[in-house]
Amino acid sequence: MERFVLSDAQWAKMEPLCLGKLGDPGRSGKNNRLFVEAVLWIARTGSPWRDLPPSFGNWSSAYTRFRDWV
Repeated sequence: MERFVLSDAQWAKMEPLCLGKLGDPGRSGKNNRLFVEAVLWIARTGSPWRDLPPSFGNWSSAYTRFRDWV
C-alpha cells in the first residue's frame, strides 16, 4: 500500500494497543497497520467487505478479523 490514511505518528500511538502483536498469546496478525487501514477504508467508502481492494489482503480474512475484533 503506497498511501495510508494514518500518519506514522498516529500509527506509532495505536500500534502498542492493537491485539495480535508479537508477544501476545495465540495467533498474531501479519500486518496490524494494514488491517486497521482496511477497516478505515471500509468505514470511509461505505463499501461492502467483498469490494476491499486486493492491496489490503484477502477481504474474507480482514472481515473475519474485524468481526472477531468487534
